[in-house]
Amino acid sequence: MFRISKRLLARIAIFLGGFGFVAGSTLFVLAYFTVNIPNPNDFVNTQSTIIQYSNGSEIGRIGAQNRTIVPLAKMPLHLRQAVLAAENRNFYSEHAFSFSGFARAVIDNVKTLGRGGGGSTITQQYAKTAFLTQERTITRKIKELVIAIKLENQLSKDQILENYLNTIYFGRGSYGVETASQQYFNRSAKQLNLAQSAVIASILRSPGFYDPQYSENNMKRLQARFQYVLDGMVKAGWITEAKAKATKFPTIMPGTSEGWLSGPKGYLIEMVRAELVKRGFTDDQLMKGGLIVKTTFDQKAQTSAVAAVAKLTPKGAPENLHIGLVAIRPGTGEIIALYGGADYVKRQLNDATQSIALAGSTFKPFALAAGLEAGIPLTSMWNGDSPQYFDDNGKPYEVNNYGDEGWGQVSLLTATSHSINTIYVPLGIKVGPDRVVDVARRAGIPDSVAMMPTPSVVLGAASPHVIDVAVAYATFASNGVYAAPWFITEVNGSNGGVLYQAASPSPNTVFSKDVMADLTYGLQEVVKNGTATFGTAGLGRPAAGKTGTSEQNASAWFAGYTPQLSAAVAMFRDDATQTLNGIGGLNSVTGGTFPAKIWTAFMKGALKGDPVLSFPKPVNIGGTDPVVMTSGGKQSMKKKK
Repeated sequence: MFRISKRLLARIAIFLGGFGFVAGSTLFVLAYFTVNIPNPNDFVNTQSTIIQYSNGSEIGRIGAQNRTIVPLAKMPLHLRQAVLAAENRNFYSEHAFSFSGFARAVIDNVKTLGRGGGGSTITQQYAKTAFLTQERTITRKIKELVIAIKLENQLSKDQILENYLNTIYFGRGSYGVETASQQYFNRSAKQLNLAQSAVIASILRSPGFYDPQYSENNMKRLQARFQYVLDGMVKAGWITEAKAKATKFPTIMPGTSEGWLSGPKGYLIEMVRAELVKRGFTDDQLMKGGLIVKTTFDQKAQTSAVAAVAKLTPKGAPENLHIGLVAIRPGTGEIIALYGGADYVKRQLNDATQSIALAGSTFKPFALAAGLEAGIPLTSMWNGDSPQYFDDNGKPYEVNNYGDEGWGQVSLLTATSHSINTIYVPLGIKVGPDRVVDVARRAGIPDSVAMMPTPSVVLGAASPHVIDVAVAYATFASNGVYAAPWFITEVNGSNGGVLYQAASPSPNTVFSKDVMADLTYGLQEVVKNGTATFGTAGLGRPAAGKTGTSEQNASAWFAGYTPQLSAAVAMFRDDATQTLNGIGGLNSVTGGTFPAKIWTAFMKGALKGDPVLSFPKPVNIGGTDPVVMTSGGKQSMKKKK
């Protein structure tokens, strides 16, 4: 057998070692002169776009990284020291790469079974996190060392530490100590005490390994790491041993893995993102530009909307049941609250602005407004028998009241209060279905919602979005002034400069105040003595509105308003052929049940503390003999019930 002498092996080892050293050195020198260091601020200063309520409170964020930059001076000293104790105790005295530090880390981790410090310096960690991928290759490691050395030549130690603490990932979607503090302790970094700081410092090494939300083992590892950090602070002379012993492990907030888009707020955030893109903001700006977006969303109203739906959604409801809610400020068009669904992460279709549902009798006020404009008063008398038959382009059109109830001769006011179909269809025919469509358009139902000028238009054969109906009723609430809906007031850059500012609303008067006063009087009767009386009980302030229930109870609506606020609520299922009946134990789910109750609960919360205002007095009510109107339709001989 061929044998190699020990002396030859030694010579080969020396040669290979020398060759490796020369090759490695050559590669390093080459990298030093060819690897350009990016501008550190280009990465560190990238921040999420923050979306705010009208009062400045935060709704959520847009951005790949959830980060808020905090100056080092505003970070507690014990937080900085805890991080140094965990990651690089000799940071201020060592260079970008420490051979001795690397050796100590190896020995330390062997002694503590993996709970010791890391081998990389903080400068290296920052270089890797900010400018490189996580691949494990020699090339990447050399680039890391080159960038770390160049960083140290360009920045002070304080600047590197500040950038590092604003860059490093802490888990739960948070980058930097500020957002990590919010995620784990629901407070700002400047408010962290020693124990909380030690936890933050412990977790940053490997959030998936230490975050206690994932497992009990993680909690055990975190507690051991927590003690390691405190011990390191004692050894460095930053705290006393007595202080370390007195520092107890703190309570950590439960985490949510879904991120900012989870829950109902996700619909608001996505609306803002889409609108900003429409306004010309780039994805790059939104993802890392540190924009501050101020909206019209009112925190009190939004909280009330979510709470109302959560509390009053029927127990045991089918998964395909959907509820949409939108609230508009009359006269300005500001959207102050919106409920698009329970969780945007699970369902990306916004049930307030994107889903559609048959409108039912929420369209009757458009016929009423057309009638009032034509001089037909609320005191006019009509035949409310059921069923009745009318001409629809030469074809007989059968109309029935809800439950096939016959009313005999009653006023238009009563027909409005009790939503009598066999009076509203002939009203629409008399004024002209095209005039009903015109009123709906003027009020705010957009051209995208198909409406045919046929007798059925007054019964809500169209399928609008919830926001469309809320806007139209806001026009009623503002005494005939239409304002387009909007929700972004201002966008500021990371330096505070104004990048976008909404123009002042340009309201347009589309109905006379007198017509609107009488219309509102009629819709108040719906709340006081009509189909919404039960559902709106306990509101405690003047309100007007209209229930809506489509054919076979496939959708149920309530749209209403006070002088300060208009809101619409719709309940429907994915399949328009499926009935709502039976949900929540009700044999008949109408607009006066769950939708009206949700609307009332929302309004009570949204208007809490606001003054109680009255509507304008009606103009053409009482004082004259009633006018008897004939439908011109063939009436049945069915007796009144």
